[in-house]
Amino acid sequence: MEPNAEIQELQAAELTDTASTADTEEAVRKQRVTQLEDHIMKKCLWQFHSRAWDRWKQNEGVLGKTTQILCGESVETSTPADRCYWVDAVVLADAFRSRFSWLAGLDTDEIKGIMQGLKERIDFVTITGSLNEELTVKQY
Repeated sequence: MEPNAEIQELQAAELTDTASTADTEEAVRKQRVTQLEDHIMKKCLWQFHSRAWDRWKQNEGVLGKTTQILCGESVETSTPADRCYWVDAVVLADAFRSRFSWLAGLDTDEIKGIMQGLKERIDFVTITGSLNEELTVKQY
């Protein structure tokens, strides 16, 4: 085998390994997001606001503050809404830590990535993908 062919073969094997690792990491990330989503859907009442704009604000507030708590960052609590979201976030972060031991092994960027995926999923399930037509009624 020629040296160039050998190098190309090694590079192809490295690319396959890299793609396989990336696929595995993405599968693990999705599985973790699904676990967190399942917990929220079964245990958290805050997701059931009656209007879409309330749900957007609630999802952003609770999940954003939960992310900050899980990452050890300071959390803004200057307004009544901030404090309301913070209380739910504290409870949610405690539940996540106690139920999902894999969180302890993640760094800040990994936690933020999983929580962003979770927010996107919760936004879809509770707002954009919801069949609840009451979410868009202006008089409601």
